[in-house]
Amino acid sequence: MTRPRNDTLLRALLREPVEYTPLWLMRQAGRYLPEYCETRKRAGSFMALCKSPQLACEVTLQPLARYDLDAAILFSDILTVPDAMGLGLYFAEGEGPKFERPLRDEWEIRNLAAPDPHDELRYVIDAVAEIRRALDGSVPLIGFSGSPYTLACYMIEGGASDDFRRIKTMLYDRPDLLHHVLGVTAQAVTAYLNAQIGAGAQAVQIFDTWGGSLSHAAYREFSLAYMQEIIAGLTRTHDGERIPVIVFTKGGGLWLEDIAASGCDAVGLDWTIDIGQARARVGKRVALQGNLDPSILFAGPDVVAIEARKVLHSFGPGSGHVFNLGHGISQFTPPEIVTALVETVRVESRSFHGPQSPA
Repeated sequence: MTRPRNDTLLRALLREPVEYTPLWLMRQAGRYLPEYCETRKRAGSFMALCKSPQLACEVTLQPLARYDLDAAILFSDILTVPDAMGLGLYFAEGEGPKFERPLRDEWEIRNLAAPDPHDELRYVIDAVAEIRRALDGSVPLIGFSGSPYTLACYMIEGGASDDFRRIKTMLYDRPDLLHHVLGVTAQAVTAYLNAQIGAGAQAVQIFDTWGGSLSHAAYREFSLAYMQEIIAGLTRTHDGERIPVIVFTKGGGLWLEDIAASGCDAVGLDWTIDIGQARARVGKRVALQGNLDPSILFAGPDVVAIEARKVLHSFGPGSGHVFNLGHGISQFTPPEIVTALVETVRVESRSFHGPQSPA
């Protein structure tokens, strides 16, 4: 495997020198793009879109045709893993994802098994391979999965939750059962990400969306410990190239040093932490990704440019920064505003890189 022609993202994740700060956006292929909405309508449903390698490839490439981004990210959903475990994922109109068979009884939990990604998740692995072929060495492809704790939230609650009552009751009342769920899910995620790497993913991100809802001690025991287990089991080099691993815990600023010590190459930050302060805390241990508030994209292009510059200035000179939002882009974001963001970062970030800029 040779690096893509634009390998700026990979170099930044590995803290190698770059000419400018690379940029990609969480949920960059999504409902804010009219072309995505057209493809989704053609697919008939969200899951049909996810399960078609051809259509998943089509929507993965759409933002790259519109914007000068430094990476593609696989179009899929974090809940494909529990769906492959037999929980019956479906999407209710206006209600988000739900499971037909959430984990409620002990026998269901004891019977939980990690799926073979080359069998039950073959459609995702085929999509990775197809996207890599379509990218033709232009920019890197990022693969991803949800974290075990985040997946368990949906698996036990049965869908999205405001208070996480069921999973937190299990966490405190029957921690042995939750540890079993998390252990099996960690095995599944490790195999799934390794299959994505084998099919062509050149970096991977673990989305720990709900880790920030945990108490201080519970985060380490029930979220971070299992992400560390996954990282330790990942294929870190493939065809002679290093595969960077990004960990993103929404609301994880409290545990920044612990996440940086997990074995990952980069830590994703939400918008609640100053990226310059985060850099001072982690030093040269990891790269940092983030962390513009996605809501800023509802403002005008001048405001977006000002706020993007603030993030760049806060991180300061040198490599090790991947510009991103602090969470996924909203479906209500005007597509033309993203152009202003991308152009600002591409132009303004160059002054922070070069021989005079320390790594």
